[in-house]
Amino acid sequence: MKRFLTLIGREFQLFYNNKVLFALFLGAPLLYGILIGHVYQQGKVTKMPIIVVDEDNGPLSGTFINMLQDNESITVVQILPSLFHSKESAINYDATTIVHIPKGFTAGIQQSRLPEVTLFVDGANTLTSNTALMAVNVCAMTMKAGIQIQAQMKKGVPATIAAQQYEPFRTTIVKQNIRSGNYLYFMLPGVLITVLQQVLLLGLALSFSSEYETGTFGNLIQKMSNPVGLILVKVIPYLLMSIGIIALYWGFGLYYRMPLETHFPWFALCTFVFLLAVCFIGILVSVVLPSQLKSTEVLMVIATPAFIISGFTWPSSLMPTWVQGIANAIPSTHYLRIFRLLFIQHADRQHTYKALFALSLVAAICFAVATLVVAVKIRRFKRQKRS
Repeated sequence: MKRFLTLIGREFQLFYNNKVLFALFLGAPLLYGILIGHVYQQGKVTKMPIIVVDEDNGPLSGTFINMLQDNESITVVQILPSLFHSKESAINYDATTIVHIPKGFTAGIQQSRLPEVTLFVDGANTLTSNTALMAVNVCAMTMKAGIQIQAQMKKGVPATIAAQQYEPFRTTIVKQNIRSGNYLYFMLPGVLITVLQQVLLLGLALSFSSEYETGTFGNLIQKMSNPVGLILVKVIPYLLMSIGIIALYWGFGLYYRMPLETHFPWFALCTFVFLLAVCFIGILVSVVLPSQLKSTEVLMVIATPAFIISGFTWPSSLMPTWVQGIANAIPSTHYLRIFRLLFIQHADRQHTYKALFALSLVAAICFAVATLVVAVKIRRFKRQKRS
């Protein structure tokens, strides 16, 4: 029994001696608890941006807009005079709903001609689009009831009867990008992209750290002493293997009958930059941490919450600023946005410029720092060899 307890004590000692494991064991639950808690702290979707196209500019259209603005679930981010640039504005503001108030709306209600308000709903994200749609519908129904009840009461109809008879204007819902209403189409690409990022990170976590542990780093730099060349040697095989994984994903799209149609050369460029950003993050961690276990553990901490904080399912605008900052440092956040814009929302490629620039920035910074660290390690190794 004493020996058994001694061995248990030994395991505790080994655990405490591994500083990275000790920090992750205690820090990861705390970090994820705080991170996920802050992501979903509000518990419900609020202040979802919507676009209003007001072609009427009458008193009743103004009243309707004020009612929309007062609803806690939505916020009017822009009022346009026509539908001409409404789609571009909706993409720029991440607005899920466009409310179109037609010309003659006020006069039509006053003359009982039943004007029609049209709601263009972007179904790219089922959660946010349904929330915005319900909020707009509540405002529309409330306004309908108020207008008709007042009109009936002026004619002498009792309030109880008037409350049962109201339809001063129609509300028509036009759902766009409804393919994402199929949850498979919505979730599968997001999860697969996150898995690809995690696989690359874990693979490249071993790229340089394994060389340090096995003592082969010296042999490696004798064959290639250029730090840029060394990094490319480590990255290129993973880039080539990623082509096969992306082809597999494309096969999933065909098998599950999910049409994946977009401007392929531009998507290929975005994908290449995404892969570079992920690979250079993995290389950087592997270069800085000389242990395979430590580099793997650190990259697991980075990769695990990536999908949750990416904004793909839960709006990033509802997350605290510091959580958004963490999300913006993870490549999948920007690549998932590009995927949604190109494949689900069928946006022009100009709307992906911001996300592509962010991916390029992450890739450039990680590559520059990794190159510097590798150059320092090469110089240090050569100095030790001379001495």
